Amino acid sequence: MDLKIGVHLHYALRSATDLIVQIEVPSYADQRVLHERTLINDALHRATVSAEEGLGTRTLLRLDSDFRCDYTAHVRIDRPALDLTQLPAVAPHLLPGDAVRYLMPSRYCPSDELQNFVEAEFGNSSGGERIARMRQWIFERFSYVPGSSNAQTTALDTFVQRQGVCRDYAHVMICMARASAIPARFASVYAPYVSPQDFHAVAEVYLDGTWHLVDATGMATADQIARIGVGMDAAEVSFLTSFGQITLQSQSVQVVLDG
Repeated sequence: MDLKIGVHLHYALRSATDLIVQIEVPSYADQRVLHERTLINDALHRATVSAEEGLGTRTLLRLDSDFRCDYTAHVRIDRPALDLTQLPAVAPHLLPGDAVRYLMPSRYCPSDELQNFVEAEFGNSSGGERIARMRQWIFERFSYVPGSSNAQTTALDTFVQRQGVCRDYAHVMICMARASAIPARFASVYAPYVSPQDFHAVAEVYLDGTWHLVDATGMATADQIARIGVGMDAAEVSFLTSFGQITLQSQSVQVVLDG
């Protein structure tokens, strides 16, 4: 499956400001960038560094005028949408070192707070079957409401309010997986059927020796998703981080199937 991606960002700066941008799609075995182009207005400084887990890159910028960025990409996805219910969990003592950190609570995912609930609600299932049941539970009980959360909203807040956006759905999914001793991380992605179209967020869970994408909103399946980056939660995978005051002027994301 091929995706065509187009991103436009324009933010006003009050003064010289440092920014971190993470919007480019990396090439890996399950997704290949056939063509991409990134245009950023003149910067005082520009550098590229590796992102979390070496998955993707971050662009470090210093600008003294408005930040304008246009990114286009043609990406080929070669990843099946698997039936997770058939996949076993990996016991914590058998996990690879780089997966262990994703068992732990984090800023937006206080998974230790949901352990009792998860055991009571899903205790008669394990592995991929439990992940599938938790994903369905979130999908059926939560309402997707743009504007219902903010940058301070945690998974626990969303769990109580039963509403949020993709970021919040992903945080709750991650919380429940970690509370079940299944490593889970936050993935910033592009997907074609997101409504309203924007940067999207899903969970990745570690089952049967590898990572699997899980979208609790139901808007994307694994074979339609282009990953941008991963992290413990949204704090580590922001598309734009500013170290100074900036003001949104315009922003758009378009993702369409090609062929």
